[in-house]
This record gives sequence, structure tokens and C-alpha cells, in this order.
Amino acid sequence: MTSSSSIIPSERIESRILLIRGKKVMLDTDLAELYGVQTKVLNQAVKRNIGRFPTDFLFKLTKEEKHELVTNCDRFALLKHSTVMPNAFTEHGAIMAASVLNSKRAIAVSVFVVRAFVKLREMVATTRELEVKFKELEGRIESHDEQIQTLFTAIRQLMTPPEPEKKVKMGFDSGRKKNEK
Repeated sequence: MTSSSSIIPSERIESRILLIRGKKVMLDTDLAELYGVQTKVLNQAVKRNIGRFPTDFLFKLTKEEKHELVTNCDRFALLKHSTVMPNAFTEHGAIMAASVLNSKRAIAVSVFVVRAFVKLREMVATTRELEVKFKELEGRIESHDEQIQTLFTAIRQLMTPPEPEKKVKMGFDSGRKKNEK
């Protein structure tokens, strides 16, 4: 089997994975390009085997989603005038597409597609772990901040010189003021 660098760089596959409807997907145009077939050929193979593609494997983009893609990504400019809504393949759908195409290139590339999806999943998991650890650290810092503030208050109290005690005069006080004499 050929090495990964001779088929398709993993960065190229990863850059083709989009987040649509909260799912990581690849569009039919990108998948067809990776598998070395025309988009039309890929979509025809999918139609002939539609039972292999439940909604968690494949879905059609809405007009709004297509418009957003065309607006935000220059590489989708050709989709702007297409009357057909693109298909979006999840990780499992991309693998199933390789099986319905049944070409050597599609099978070889599907391995790299899986690896790209797995790498992105691991990155998301790592990000979530970091987020949890960060929240824990924030909680510790907040409690330490309160403790440090209490410590500073105590130190300030110790640094403040005590107020001089009022001297009590000894002797008899008639209660009259000096001016009344």
C-alpha cells in the first residue's frame, strides 16, 4: 500500500472537514475529489445504495446552509449557481461512500479520512479536558484569592499601630470647666 504522503496529506483532508448542524462532515464535492471521482458519480453511487446512508451518515444541506458556505468559504464559489443541494457526509457516511464506490483509491483514501476524523475528535476531547481543568484551576484561584485577601487584611491590622490609650487623670474632678472659675 502507498504511504499517506503519496495519496493525500492529512492536513488537506482535515481542512475539508466542516462543522454543520453540530456534526463534523465532508461535502460531496470534497469527498469526490479525494476519492478521485466526479461529484456526480459519487452521488449516483449513493442514490443506488441509499439504504446504506441513514440520516446520521448523510444529509442534504438546506438553502440557508449552502448560502452560508458560499458566503464564508471562497472554495465553494462554484456551488453558488448550482441548483442541487450538496450532500454532507459524516465520518461513517464518508466510509460508506468508499464502500459503494469500491475503487482501490476510494478504499485507500477512506483510511486517511477516518484518521482525519479521529484526529479531530481527539482534539475536541483534549479541548474539553483542558476546559474542565481550567475551570477547576479557576475555582482554586478564587478560593486562594479569598484566603490571600484575608491574609492581607490580617497583616494590615498588625501593621497599623495601636491607638494610644487615653490617660486617665488622677485626682479630684469638680466637674467645672476651667473657664468657669
